[in-house]
Amino acid sequence: MAKYLEASCKLCRREGTKLYLKGDRCYSEKCAFVRKGYPPGQHGRGRKKVSEYGLQLREKQKARRIYGVLEKQFKRYFREADRRKGITGEILLQILESRLDNMAYRMGLARSRADARQLVRHGHFLVNGRKVNIPSYLTKPGDVITVKDKSKKSVFFQEMAQWGSAQGTVDWLEVDRENMSGKIIRLPSREELDVPITEHLIVELYSR
Repeated sequence: MAKYLEASCKLCRREGTKLYLKGDRCYSEKCAFVRKGYPPGQHGRGRKKVSEYGLQLREKQKARRIYGVLEKQFKRYFREADRRKGITGEILLQILESRLDNMAYRMGLARSRADARQLVRHGHFLVNGRKVNIPSYLTKPGDVITVKDKSKKSVFFQEMAQWGSAQGTVDWLEVDRENMSGKIIRLPSREELDVPITEHLIVELYSR
């Protein structure tokens, strides 16, 4: 499967905002966006006039990079959001939030979505008692996500349980820190999502 292999910090600089792709490092002075808050490359410091299409494209790229989704898969998510009843942009974000890797991150069991994606691929999580190692698996309200019993004993997950407690949880998840599990109560509303995305620009881009 194809994936992005270059420096993650370049993506934040390119989009002009923190995407929090590297966990704790993004909150420290080591963050590349803090040290170099301009786009990468030879002409990164130059001023460029951005067209309407450019703004829409950047917003779509930002959403893809935050959730770690490739172009073809992102288009499928948009088509599904457009097919459902409701506000397309909000539904698109709800679909992205429903990914298993994102849910593991929201539960506080990984410091970044990229880390959560790797943990899912390595088979550390169960969904409703069944092992799922597909990061893009779409969860739904009522699903229970649990760390495997064998994995719970690892030093990593013990540390993550403590780290997650310090970070807090979101209102649409019911998290049991002691048992390292979480239940999806409902889908989040747009107001509850902290992602810096202007979703209507993405809808406009695909509506061209």
